[in-house]
Amino acid sequence: MSEFPKFKQADYPKLYLEQTDKDLSKSLHPSFRYAYFKTIAKGGKSLIQSCKDLHLGRVVCHKSLKPEFADDPIEQKRLLREARISAMLQHPNTMPTYELGRDRKGHYYFTMKLVHGYTFREIINYRERYDTTQLLDIVIQVAYALEYAHTHGVVHRDIKPENILVGPFGEVLLLDWGLAKVRSEEGEAGEESDIDNIEPQHAVDDQSMTGFQKLQGTISYMSPEQIKKAHDIDGRTDIYSLGCLLYEALSGTTPASGETMDQLIASTINDQPPQLTSITSMPVSNVLNDTIMQCLQKNPDHRMATMAELIRRLKQ
Repeated sequence: MSEFPKFKQADYPKLYLEQTDKDLSKSLHPSFRYAYFKTIAKGGKSLIQSCKDLHLGRVVCHKSLKPEFADDPIEQKRLLREARISAMLQHPNTMPTYELGRDRKGHYYFTMKLVHGYTFREIINYRERYDTTQLLDIVIQVAYALEYAHTHGVVHRDIKPENILVGPFGEVLLLDWGLAKVRSEEGEAGEESDIDNIEPQHAVDDQSMTGFQKLQGTISYMSPEQIKKAHDIDGRTDIYSLGCLLYEALSGTTPASGETMDQLIASTINDQPPQLTSITSMPVSNVLNDTIMQCLQKNPDHRMATMAELIRRLKQ
């Protein structure tokens, strides 16, 4: 059995009096607050970097849009939505936003806590090193974050292993709320924003992998109703995605299968995946198997009604 990321002193340097008691400049300009940028990752349309916050003396995570998307109004709204949702959903299993602002060119950015850890993708890739309880606990922590979000009217809609981070203190953090669904103040009758029309192709242009690989990684966790772009999507789409995470973590394969985008979409909509217990070598109880298979029901009315119900079932 393997361990999750451990605390490394090099990642968390000691504090010194010269740092904590240093005077703050009398002319504070936000565009000169951050320095020493290092690229951590490049998403489809965003850039994630580490940098030094010169005001507080700490290293933070800085997220902005790639230059070719920096002036795209829809991508700007998605970045703003992600930053504000992360700031407003104050929960132990969500990543806190530190600051939202504009850089020297007037482009949006936001900063958040920098965590040195593993993504759930990295853990799944070496799943044989972990036991069922460890993998299940990660998903339960994500479910807690989603239960909290759902009670505040937010549906994530982009649950996948790459958006889950396990840190060195055992923390599990759900990331990337840029595609989340939020109701207008008019409630159920409120019209959705123009950034809510998610196409399956929204993430095809990641430079670190082929378009199909990125698309497959997204489609494989989308619920049937999300692929069909139903307008009444609710928290049960996140329940479906969590079922996909558990199915893959415990079996090594996603519920939907196919070598093309069309095949994946057709499989998600039409095919019932094999029972988890029939394809996994890991110990999975009948209760856990039935819970995961219920998450994967095509009709959302046949899944658990709430995330709280799913959490209760997973903890049995």
